[in-house]
Amino acid sequence: MVSRPAEFCPYCGTALESITLEGRERTRCPTCEEVVWHNPVPCAGVAVVDAGDDPAVLCVERGLPPGVGEWTIPGGHVEAGEEPAVAAARELEEETGVAVDPGVLSIVDATTLPPRDGKHVLSILYAVDRDETDGEPRAGSDAQAARFWTPSAFDATDETFRPVHEERFRTVVDRFR
Repeated sequence: MVSRPAEFCPYCGTALESITLEGRERTRCPTCEEVVWHNPVPCAGVAVVDAGDDPAVLCVERGLPPGVGEWTIPGGHVEAGEEPAVAAARELEEETGVAVDPGVLSIVDATTLPPRDGKHVLSILYAVDRDETDGEPRAGSDAQAARFWTPSAFDATDETFRPVHEERFRTVVDRFR
């Protein structure tokens, strides 16, 4: 498996060719005759919600590509052998300093995100009430900033979400209203 479209065979280094297999375009090594599957990368994130009269969601402003300067719900790659909820909790703490027990997370959705630079992602989004977490938000590892946003406060700024992240942000807020 590769996360971006491969050009060369990972087994022998030969340039790949396009074929149609099972009704879909695939890449195959003409030497090994192996299909090189292009599978999505699994990611997981956590929406921490401060569920008052006007629910707010903890978000991070990305500091590293892709999407530098965009706001998103904290999350990242699931590592080999790691459970998605554990990955989501780990990414939350790395990016915001806020800790949560993976056992209290509830799944909001699992979806494929629109590809960016040829990278396809399968993202699992969890949510948790702020009362179930520990720590104060601060920008960590790949974030420039971390803070709680209400939809009305976010709408009043010129900040940007990547559209799929904004949709998920609003879905989580609606769930806690």
